[in-house]
Amino acid sequence: MLFTITMRQGPARLATKLPGAIKPTLRLSAPIRAFHQPASKPSTFFTSRATVASTSRSVVFKNGFARSRAYNQQASQSVDQGSLVRRLATGAAIFGGTVVAINAVLNRETREDGGMPAFERSYLNGTFLHTGLGIGIIGITARQMIQSGFVYRLMVTNPWAVAIGGLALSFGTMIGTRSIDPDNYIPKYALWTAFNATQAAFVAPLLAFASGPLIARAGLYTVAMMGSIAFVGATAKQEKYLYIGGPLLAGAALVAVSGLAPLVIPATALRTLAITENIWLYGGLAVFGGFTLYDVQKILYHARLAEAGAIKKDTVNESISLELDFLNIFIRMVQILMLQQRRK
Repeated sequence: MLFTITMRQGPARLATKLPGAIKPTLRLSAPIRAFHQPASKPSTFFTSRATVASTSRSVVFKNGFARSRAYNQQASQSVDQGSLVRRLATGAAIFGGTVVAINAVLNRETREDGGMPAFERSYLNGTFLHTGLGIGIIGITARQMIQSGFVYRLMVTNPWAVAIGGLALSFGTMIGTRSIDPDNYIPKYALWTAFNATQAAFVAPLLAFASGPLIARAGLYTVAMMGSIAFVGATAKQEKYLYIGGPLLAGAALVAVSGLAPLVIPATALRTLAITENIWLYGGLAVFGGFTLYDVQKILYHARLAEAGAIKKDTVNESISLELDFLNIFIRMVQILMLQQRRK
């Protein structure tokens, strides 16, 4: 009977003791939950001196590196400015020396009429103005062809088709420009612009692989060479150098043949190819420098004929010859400078 009462009271006792057994369990679960919580930030009050010293050293090192970098940048900028000034001074010295040397050698007999008349000066200045405009159109058009990718599409296509088609367009627009009367402005200037665009298509593939400073140097050398020769031709005796037109054509034919030599001569004949390349480069400089002298004297001769009423004034036609001289000299200057860079 007593055992039965105890068994019957067991569930009641278990129910009364169950909350006391659960409380320790709940107390033990708190550290487990705290284990998953992020650790609190350590106090920096008891930080060791070594850590502070290393941190301060890294900050000092970074500041010193930044200052040295800024100093190096300023030094490089000063060096670039100094090299630019040096290059400009060298270019000016080359231009002045070339003018003096060529004038002393080729211009011993000056004009006997007391200087260039006003109509000749005006005609020559108009020709130089159109020459500068034509060179500017060629440069801008070539740059746009490079940026738009038109040059690379040309190089991918058949080279013979591009060469033959380009020559046909070049000669067609040049002959059309020369044949139009100077009073008919619109078609004449339209064909003249088309002629400059065809010349830009010939120059653009070379300029696509040349750097900007190299192109600037080549342009400076070309202007120096042509300016000095034009000065000699303008101040020399009247019709003194008009006789050199025939020899210059023969020289131009030789230069053109030497330029086509790599298509015929095998690649194993290295010495022969080197000779033809030198003829193309340096012989071409001499030939087209002579053409510059000849063309300037021919322009002055045409100015006298126009003043006499024998022909019409046409500075556009006169500028075409000087543009071709400029382009042929400029292309060779770029090639020579590129060869010098490869040899370094």
